[in-house]
Amino acid sequence: MENGYQMINIIYEDNHLLVVEKPINIPVQEDNSKDKDLLTMLKEYIKEKYNKPGNVYLGLVHRLDRPTGGIMVFAKTSKCASRLSEQIRTNQMKKEYHAVICGILKTKEGKLEDYLLKDEKTNIVTVNKSGKYSSLTYKVIKEINNYSLVKINLETGRSHQIRVQFSSRGYPLYGDHKYNKNVKDNEQLALYETSISFYHPITKELLTFNLELPNKDIWGIF
Repeated sequence: MENGYQMINIIYEDNHLLVVEKPINIPVQEDNSKDKDLLTMLKEYIKEKYNKPGNVYLGLVHRLDRPTGGIMVFAKTSKCASRLSEQIRTNQMKKEYHAVICGILKTKEGKLEDYLLKDEKTNIVTVNKSGKYSSLTYKVIKEINNYSLVKINLETGRSHQIRVQFSSRGYPLYGDHKYNKNVKDNEQLALYETSISFYHPITKELLTFNLELPNKDIWGIF
């Protein structure tokens, strides 16, 4: 399609917020690939829908890795961006993910805690005691063959956190081309942000948005 935003699922919109479903393999913002990015698409959407002249403001307050799909919230004003960022900083914004893990976890529900260090040159994250404290909780939903469908709640939002915390314990995510040494070329990373909950930056109302999991690729076996 000529306008990339036409492929974007708009979940919620008001004068302050835009909540959308990020498609897999689209960067959130411009990267070295110069591929069309989600932020640019959404600015085009706002510009055209509301016939806005000049540059459109849209605040990016959180990110998803390029191969990860799922729910994201953007701020239409700098005031809202600031207030949403503060909710993230104070852990008031809650995010839930689902992932397909290679292997059967011995502990079906628990908490993972590590210190994670990112190498900015290679964009690789490792467990390192000089890194940043990182934690998540998880629960196994279903097991089929040697795969586990896992629900994850992030308590901190570090780069590649879910992928590294599981792979470092011998349970890499399906289709993870960075942290799964047995990945095949045609496999797609099975990680999706399925729920987000936060307080509306203006009305203070608690908002929760949920998405269904994809039903293609490895997700389809569950």
